[in-house]
Amino acid sequence: MTSTGVLAPPRAVLFDWDNTLVNTWPTIVECYRDTFLTLGMTPWTAEEVQIRAHGSLRDVFPKLFGDRAGEAERVFYETFHRIHLERLEPLPGADELLARCQEAGCYVAVVSNKVGDNLRTELAHLGWQRWISRAVGAKDARRDKPAPDPIYLALDGTGIAPGDTVWMVGDSLADLQCAHAAGCLPVLVGGAEQLSASLMEHPPRLRARNCQELLALL
Repeated sequence: MTSTGVLAPPRAVLFDWDNTLVNTWPTIVECYRDTFLTLGMTPWTAEEVQIRAHGSLRDVFPKLFGDRAGEAERVFYETFHRIHLERLEPLPGADELLARCQEAGCYVAVVSNKVGDNLRTELAHLGWQRWISRAVGAKDARRDKPAPDPIYLALDGTGIAPGDTVWMVGDSLADLQCAHAAGCLPVLVGGAEQLSASLMEHPPRLRARNCQELLALL
């Protein structure tokens, strides 16, 4: 658990969703596997998925599949909708972390690259609306992370401006880039060893290995 300098308590905490608050890697790995196999391509390993699958599908799939991106997205979501709710698993300490943010008077929102409707379905499935005021997903804003647009949308109407009292918490480079682009405080949660080379350009101000360490930082 690391930090730099003395920071004011956050007024808002914006969380990534997948693998920040919930463990969805098994679902994501299976969705990518089915997509690659259906399109006659060699699937990524689970490790490769964890390293590469951090953008929104509307940004990533055209680069991966070219003019077959639409077909790939259809296959991906056929698998996703079949399995995502039954496999949805909160990360240890996530509910306590969210409750503590609310008790501290923070505005709490989710900023994710999961399609907005799917994100809000998962949030409702867990009953976490009592802690999370707004959930912004892919395609809700004009651009997805790493662009700053989703953060601006999450803060819209709150009277809270981007700055060091707005924490953007996530496990990926896209989360750090989004925080830097919006002028918020970037917080990296998880091991994220694969990000080591990129951290020099988009460094986190705070780091925590898991939800429990993040709770301690708060």
